[in-house]
Amino acid sequence: MKKIVVFLPAHNEETSLPLVLKRIPDEINGIPVETIVIDDGSTDATSTVATLNGAQVYRFEQNRGLGAAVREGLYRAYDHDATVAVMIDADNEYPADQIPDVVRPILANDADYVFGSRFLGTIDGMRLYRYIGNHVFTWLQCVLLKRKIHDGQSGMRAFSRAACKHAEIIHDYNYAQVLTLNLVRKGFRLKEVPIRYRVRESGKSFIRLNYIQRVVPAIYKEWRRPIVALPIEERFERKEHLG
Repeated sequence: MKKIVVFLPAHNEETSLPLVLKRIPDEINGIPVETIVIDDGSTDATSTVATLNGAQVYRFEQNRGLGAAVREGLYRAYDHDATVAVMIDADNEYPADQIPDVVRPILANDADYVFGSRFLGTIDGMRLYRYIGNHVFTWLQCVLLKRKIHDGQSGMRAFSRAACKHAEIIHDYNYAQVLTLNLVRKGFRLKEVPIRYRVRESGKSFIRLNYIQRVVPAIYKEWRRPIVALPIEERFERKEHLG
């Protein structure tokens, strides 16, 4: 049976989280949607709020980092037999009601890995330093992969079952750049779809001044890893799920 699993990495998001969960559709194209929250060691009521809003919760006892939470989300989605896994940030910056748009290319067998792209859609309120940082890191991914990418930092992504299985995130702090390098180099097909984006109104971003110092070495490490494209049969595990 087909299933879409949406997972949300969350750290101290008791205020924003219910706003996101309420906008996640119950089904997409007749396919049921299941929701999982990865509570990354929150010290507030994130887990309780998630449960009250119908999500299944997996909790780290201590804060491990966004990369670790996304890694866990991919594992749990695959373990829950997801046909398609969707990751969306819990801060209410990304439009949960557009999850069907992000899932559609995978269901149509046009992609294995999909970004909800802010820079193809609309942006409301992004600060200049974030805007510049997004473009710099996206440009770096373009150079390394020798292909055009518009929003390599997006916090809204979808994965085929096979991409979910084979995705590797080599550090706990973040996932955005290394995950794309990992999957594209393995041969998974990337596509971007336009989404709306609005800067969070509550809570705090995990991004700090040391972001570059922590992310750049991880990008270099991922790029230096010997990765060979997976055989086609491994990249198309989804056949039995998509029909």
